[in-house]
Amino acid sequence: MISTLLSRTPRGSDGDPAPRLLYGADYNPEQWPREVWEEDVRLMREAGVNLVSLAIFSWARIQPSADVWDFGWLDEIMDLLHAGGIGVDLATATASPPPWLTTAHPEILPVTANGETLWPGARQHWRPTSPVFREHALRLVRALATRYADHPALVAWHVNNELGCHNVYDYSDDAARAFRDWLRARYGTLDALNHAWGTAFWSQRYSDFEQILPPRLAASHPNPTQQLDFKRFSSDALKDHLRAEREILREITPEVPVTTNFMVMGGTKGMNYPDWAAEVDFVANDHYVVPGPRDRDELSFSANLTSGIASGRPWFLMEHSTSAVNWQPVNVAKRPGELARDSLLHVAHGADAVCFFQWRQSAAGAEKYHSSMVPHAGADSDLFRAVTGLGATLGSLAPIAGSEREPARVGILYDWESWWASEQDSHPTSLLDYRREALDWYSALLDLGIRADLVTTRADLSRHQVLIAPVLHLVTAELAKELTRHTEQGGHLITTYFSGVVDENDHVWLGGYPGALRELLGIRVEEFGPLLAGDTVELDDASTGSLWTDRISVTDSGTEVLAHYRTGVYEGRPAVTRRAAGAGSAAYVSTRLGVDGLTALLPRLLAPAGVTSELPEGARGRVETTVRSGPGGRFVFLVNRTDDTVPVPGLTGDVLLGTTGADGSPVLGPREVAVLRQTAG
Repeated sequence: MISTLLSRTPRGSDGDPAPRLLYGADYNPEQWPREVWEEDVRLMREAGVNLVSLAIFSWARIQPSADVWDFGWLDEIMDLLHAGGIGVDLATATASPPPWLTTAHPEILPVTANGETLWPGARQHWRPTSPVFREHALRLVRALATRYADHPALVAWHVNNELGCHNVYDYSDDAARAFRDWLRARYGTLDALNHAWGTAFWSQRYSDFEQILPPRLAASHPNPTQQLDFKRFSSDALKDHLRAEREILREITPEVPVTTNFMVMGGTKGMNYPDWAAEVDFVANDHYVVPGPRDRDELSFSANLTSGIASGRPWFLMEHSTSAVNWQPVNVAKRPGELARDSLLHVAHGADAVCFFQWRQSAAGAEKYHSSMVPHAGADSDLFRAVTGLGATLGSLAPIAGSEREPARVGILYDWESWWASEQDSHPTSLLDYRREALDWYSALLDLGIRADLVTTRADLSRHQVLIAPVLHLVTAELAKELTRHTEQGGHLITTYFSGVVDENDHVWLGGYPGALRELLGIRVEEFGPLLAGDTVELDDASTGSLWTDRISVTDSGTEVLAHYRTGVYEGRPAVTRRAAGAGSAAYVSTRLGVDGLTALLPRLLAPAGVTSELPEGARGRVETTVRSGPGGRFVFLVNRTDDTVPVPGLTGDVLLGTTGADGSPVLGPREVAVLRQTAG
């Protein structure tokens, strides 16, 4: 828990943990001469930094060769940071094996599906299932934990770094052996595996576990359930490495919380983070903005989803950027105000720590053009002044620390296995984008000024009166029952095309689509109608659909047709339906409507639940609102999504951040954030 981390930071004059938000960055002092270190600590204090992540890529410096260790420099910087009142999130340094290790043991290097070796020269060049790598990595972890167990600067452990960022899928012989062991544990018998994988197709039936391989490059499409299981296995293999490092840390330093940085952003989908969340003491995440239309909607979406993975509890923003990154085709600098707005939007969604990559901008290496808290221009720069200003702002928001996200009435269900399964090959369309569809629904709710939570299938779904489940492709019998129970007890389900189609083995639910959800929705689809790229259909509610259509037949007298297709091969057939189910309802949207179409449709879909915006009319769509609650009060965040000044009349509370108009209500300048504290309850 973040509270455990806070309890290890420097204490206030009364001896109690100082309530505050954490602020800092990855710190890489080994890149700089010794004389820079004291200047770094001085500038950190000036900027309000109280926490840094240390030694993330320091293996080669800590262990220059197999039997030589060099802790002197790390001892010194740990002491300097502690003297400056700065806590250390100490990394296990296992993310990037040193050259001496890969030279002696090239068998630790990952192998692609094509059989190509990924060689040293970058980072994360290791196999998650390599016993040789595991032995050397755990030896390093034990040495670090033993040496720094009692160091007063140590406030948390940082396992590896961005596990799976570059090595989530390894097809080596080590991976093949581990995959077979994983399959034995999952299925028990070959008969069970052969059934799950549907190996009667294409003469794939296995008579011995040793015949099974990862889905390497094949003559045609590999077995789809084999592919899905390999995705599950690959996430589990990384999770197993996380556990292995964590267990040593807990053995030696049981009071020090352990985390690793997730990457809930963009297309990063190989790691099943809801499944990993229970393995860490607090959830941490990295996020980087990819400039483009609605780029801050994606930031909000990712921060919201991180909160969902953390079950609404406070989490740690381990990395984001002060300005431009180095790895995009064009690396756009942030505009004035965006550094603060981006950071505070994460806080609005539950982050109790705001950290950047990195503290001081590198002079050499692949990330030398990646922005930092101290840029190449030095402390006398607008960027460092913005960094210092954010530090002061976070200091003023100290009462928020420890508060949790207040549940919204609307939840968007985000399911990793549906993401994996829906985008595999040999499907009706290769153009489907699971995350894009979910983000469209989220953006539409933002445009309507309606709060929504991103939730996973591990959450208590009954907390949300409306549950939106875009492309919920993989539905187990248990989940189908849970969704039915939710609606019959007064919940309102909204789902979309290509939902309810397969079970956990990627077997089609027979009898017509949407399979496991067919009876709940009161419709039947005999055949999918995917659209070619660029093709669209018109609906009779004036909206336009793309990507997909369905040939829908209504099968229940209680099913209402909210919109029909006006054009296309399914002209005149239902396009959007809703069925009353017990005390609730279940709606189906059979085409991709995009943000504008969903913004127009959602008020009708939300009407049975009585969900409307909590914002005044002039602020709806222009301001995003989130709420955190705790013993210190109810904290309402207002984030200006526009480049205009936006008044938000009618809201009251103590103003922790922002300006007010003549009537005392908040007025948001371009890209500004306001925070109000209201009495809890």
